[in-house]
Amino acid sequence: MSDLQKLEAVRIPFSELLGIKIVSAAPERITAEMVARPDLCTTRPILHGGALMAFADTLGARATYLNLREGQSTTTIESKTNFLAPAPAGAKLLAECAAIHRGKRTMVWQTRITSEQGRLIGIVTQTQLVLEPPPK
Repeated sequence: MSDLQKLEAVRIPFSELLGIKIVSAAPERITAEMVARPDLCTTRPILHGGALMAFADTLGARATYLNLREGQSTTTIESKTNFLAPAPAGAKLLAECAAIHRGKRTMVWQTRITSEQGRLIGIVTQTQLVLEPPPK
């Protein structure tokens, strides 16, 4: 089973709600797409910052998932977002989430989100904690 198939086999309802589509997946990098739908926008209408952050957070968590051993799970413990340009309603966003650090206890990811035209919309750096399975 490919890494992309592994991710597709795990249903994430919030990811589905946002309309995130994983395009490619490997333990060190994930690419994805998302449309700035009107129901995810503010009043201007531009994509809400929380939706942009959630897009990146989803990718960092999914990338970490590809690096976990059986029984382990993950949670975000830190996230920093730089909002660089607005994403208007209807815009298709492209994201690349790449590993900065893949350790035993933590993993750090940087997600670059751009418009289809290549304009940088935001950069998110996040830290994922690797959780061990509960003792039996």
